[in-house]
Amino acid sequence: MHALYSRYLRTTAVCAVAAAALAGLAGCSAGGAMASPGGDVRTMAASPSPAADAVPAAGRAGRSAPAPLPQRLPGLGPKTLSTVPDEARQAVVVTGDGASSSRSTVILYERTDAGWTAGAAWPAHNALKGWTDDHREGDLRSPVGVFTLTDAGGRLADPGTKLSYDHAPRGFGISGTGFQGESLTGSFDYVISIDYNHVRGTTPRDWTRPLGGSRGGGIWLHVDHGGPTQGCVSLAQDVMKQLLRTLDPARHPVVVMGDAAALSR
Repeated sequence: MHALYSRYLRTTAVCAVAAAALAGLAGCSAGGAMASPGGDVRTMAASPSPAADAVPAAGRAGRSAPAPLPQRLPGLGPKTLSTVPDEARQAVVVTGDGASSSRSTVILYERTDAGWTAGAAWPAHNALKGWTDDHREGDLRSPVGVFTLTDAGGRLADPGTKLSYDHAPRGFGISGTGFQGESLTGSFDYVISIDYNHVRGTTPRDWTRPLGGSRGGGIWLHVDHGGPTQGCVSLAQDVMKQLLRTLDPARHPVVVMGDAAALSR
């Protein structure tokens, strides 16, 4: 018994030395996970397993557990989160650079039982004068809020979306120039109707306004023309195609949109 206890003490001491050596080599990342500062981390073990013996110590890198997925959409405060439907499993989050800025960033989040997973971040434009939580016709501001995404369409043929799609080459035609003199041609090649003052289940071209005409409408995700919009959110054409192919009515997609300060409330 005494011999076994002595062997246990020697093994414990070796493990303690190994832990101290590893702590001296590994750094802490911003998220609190352990990370190697510039090379492989040598590991020490009192009784390496057969699998460990097969790999030279110099070639074994320190590993950290993957960070848990966020259970709530990042950047959203309690007021905004309370308006995200419980059944939503896809969220297009549009975060404006500022309350009066026409530039924003768009990220598509997918939700699983483990939490929300973020996709790529895409640059976008919003309305010329920024954002408002009391949108009015002609105010040149994009509405702040959480809105469902149910209907799409465009001048070009359906790229393979599961949303209802209104292919209307003439109905989605547009010409002229934008606020910075840029051509608007092709802006409506692909559009997704944002259900602000829009009847769900109808084409984006349906001009019925449940809240009344004074509250504006026709707020879409559409192809970017290189400048501010009148109220919509615009993204590169390939991004629009990707969104159309990814959004799934069975996952109850929504758009969460506004400047960063408004969304954080």
